[in-house]
Amino acid sequence: MTKIEAYGKAWTLAMRGDFSLVDQIYHPEYRSLDLRTGIETNIEDDKVVATTMGDMAVTKSPEVIYENDEFLCVLAYQRIMAPEPRFRAFTKAINYKECKILRQKTALEELDYDPCEHLDWNWEDYE
Repeated sequence: MTKIEAYGKAWTLAMRGDFSLVDQIYHPEYRSLDLRTGIETNIEDDKVVATTMGDMAVTKSPEVIYENDEFLCVLAYQRIMAPEPRFRAFTKAINYKECKILRQKTALEELDYDPCEHLDWNWEDYE
């Protein structure tokens, strides 16, 4: 499984409450920085966010922007259903140590349009 496949599958399962793959691909020293808020989190914090989002969000499979053995940069889109439908794009810069995710920075942008209307995919493919 590629890095992006493992990442996507891990968080798809996590949104359903299964963190087994998340626990396999994240380094014990993992930290994440949300560039929007300036808040640094650990993997347990990220699990709480995933659990909270649950069925409210659908995320399109991330697209690789750049990848090597120690770094992965991805772009993905998300549809949030509650309290009303809204859309966002996020870019993640991910650093690896010992083949596990060590650091992650997220830049998130709220969108005022549905991205699937302009791109070649449908949300139903990711539900």
